[in-house]
Amino acid sequence: MDRFFERLAFWIERILAIAFMAAVALSFVNVVGRYLLGVTVTWADEVQIYIMIWMAFLGAVVVSWRRMHLRMDLLFKMLPARLRQFVSLLELASMIVLAGVVLFLSGQYTYNMFTLNRLSDVAQLPMWIPHSGVALGFGLILLIALLHLWQVFFPSEHAPHALGERNS
Repeated sequence: MDRFFERLAFWIERILAIAFMAAVALSFVNVVGRYLLGVTVTWADEVQIYIMIWMAFLGAVVVSWRRMHLRMDLLFKMLPARLRQFVSLLELASMIVLAGVVLFLSGQYTYNMFTLNRLSDVAQLPMWIPHSGVALGFGLILLIALLHLWQVFFPSEHAPHALGERNS
């Protein structure tokens, strides 16, 4: 399972890099068109926002897998080992609950956008597409958190992360 998520993180990074280049290219084309040619790509800004939504939530999947969350852990590092393990387990349980709630709510919202056939105002894109990035991101974060929890109770020599171990 670790190899699956490592490969998934690898491909997400590549896809997000391409998406970022596409957003920059759209912006460049729009700036050149607006200031040199007097025309604009009206849907470009809207599409760039949707790309950024996907980048944020799929990027969070990679961060979750690699346990590279931004955190203030000065006090955490001063705790005794047993208390650090407890805090890490509490953090993992909180992540599971919160990711599950966000997955459920964003999944419902995405489904509503799909069934209503709601389109974006300018680009006329189906609105379930940008909203599904939130559901997909948190769904994968939930799976990663569940896998990390599994590894706490059933450790293996292949599991790269022990409870309480954090990447800097």
